Amino acid sequence: MKVLLIKDVKGLGKAGEIKNAKDGYARNFLIPKGYAKLATDEVIKEWQEEQKRKEEELKKELAALNELKKKIENVTLHIKHKLGANGQLYGAITNKEVAEHLQQKGIEIDKKHIEMKQIKTVGEYTVDVKLGHGIHAKLNIVVEGE
Repeated sequence: MKVLLIKDVKGLGKAGEIKNAKDGYARNFLIPKGYAKLATDEVIKEWQEEQKRKEEELKKELAALNELKKKIENVTLHIKHKLGANGQLYGAITNKEVAEHLQQKGIEIDKKHIEMKQIKTVGEYTVDVKLGHGIHAKLNIVVEGE
């Protein structure tokens, strides 16, 4: 019986492949468990259309992420913070504070995606922002004392 694999099956093949499987194996295991569908012309065409749609969505998402990367890299955050007696910052600047400043600039980034150590001194810093799909943006931060 010819089946279209929906998921990878050890010993049989990878998702998207059309394989010959024994009738009992296909009817009693692969199809009921959702690992495969009977390989009719309609099912194969439907699978190909689904793959094209997913590919187009991925292209749109990558384009949006690259646009966001450009937007982030063109922004320089100026953060003013109170200074302690020794000239160091009173407290520290965290990824949460950086995310809030980005939000004020109209850029929505989750604080978990901002990779940085706490900033405890005045100066210029470059912070890595993970956007997904292997795309990283470099954000420039200037910390000034009040």
